[in-house]
Order: sequence, then C-alpha cells, then structure tokens
Amino acid sequence: MERRRILLIRHGQTQWNVEGRWQGVLATSLNTNGFAQARALARALRLRPITAIYTSDLQRAVQTATVLGSVFKLTPIEDARWRELNLGIFQGLTFPEIVKRYPHELGAMEANYLDYEIPDGESRRMLQARAHAALEAIMERGHAGEVAVVTHGGTIRALLLRLFEGSASVKGIRIPNTSVTTIEANSTGWHLIEAASTAHLVR
Repeated sequence: MERRRILLIRHGQTQWNVEGRWQGVLATSLNTNGFAQARALARALRLRPITAIYTSDLQRAVQTATVLGSVFKLTPIEDARWRELNLGIFQGLTFPEIVKRYPHELGAMEANYLDYEIPDGESRRMLQARAHAALEAIMERGHAGEVAVVTHGGTIRALLLRLFEGSASVKGIRIPNTSVTTIEANSTGWHLIEAASTAHLVR
C-alpha cells in the first residue's frame, strides 16, 4: 500500500460546546472563538501538502472546513458519513439533564459502549461503520499529498477505536475543538502518528 496521510480534524467551538450540550447531528454554528480556532488551524497548516478537504455536512464542520479551504483554495467535499454520532433523545441536553431524564438509557449506553443504539439515534458501532466506509472511499480516490477531514469528536474517537482496536493510546482519548489527529496508512496497515494536537491554539 502506498503511504497515505490523513488529518482528522474536529470542528471549532460552538456555544453548545461551551454549555456542555450534546449536539449529535443537530445543526449548530461556530461561535466567535470557534471561528478564531479555525483561522488559527488554517494558519498552522498552510504549508502542509494538503490536496483535498472532506467534511461532515453538519454546519459547524462545514464552517471550519471552509476556513481551512480558503487557505488552500480548495472547496471542501461534504460527506454525511463523517457526521457526529446521532445521539437521538440525548441531543440538545446537558449531561445533568440526561442523568435526570434518561438515567436508564444513559446507564445502558455506558454499559454497552459500542453496541447500544440510542433511542431515535444510532450506536457507536454504526458510526464506526459509516466513518470507516468514508475513509476507505477517500483512500480509493488516491489523492496525492495529505487529506484533511473535518469531522466531530465522537466520530474521530470511534474511528480510532476501529482502526487501532486494543491500543491503549486511543482509549479515553480527548479530542478538543480543532485538534488534529494524524493517521497514516502504509504497507503494514494504519498507524497513529499524532493524537489530538492543539499546538496551533497555544499562545
């Protein structure tokens, strides 16, 4: 397999991130800080050999990808398979609100991390399947250079668990807004090069 490098980027901050609300697949916009994070990200990556940008079709991801695309003069390619986990009945709520309203469902999800299907939503294994399919599609297109994918924290975490199952380095990983997780494929398979870097946000 020819060496290919993918940059998995979480979208910039939203007001619901600040409030601790579970967004899922609901449409939320970047806040002022989120746009600033996206600009800092774009400046930091401007010299990287990025030849294609893919993005979740959710607003917060598209906004982040558009800022990045302006630096590389690339139009982001939207793909719904890169969406966040559909959190169903949990969407729009904070964790304390979920604990109060849906304690049984929350407990079931925590007990069966990958396979519990959230009412009106999906399971993390379903998320893994669609994100992995989207990654495979990118690989099949054979882009030169590096490919940036703007997506979501839950999606990045689920994909890493799929690619590096059993690796202690990906268990419980935190994915901050606009963090960059670099993975690389070569003849020996997938490798985690750097996890959730936020060096561009350090002032």
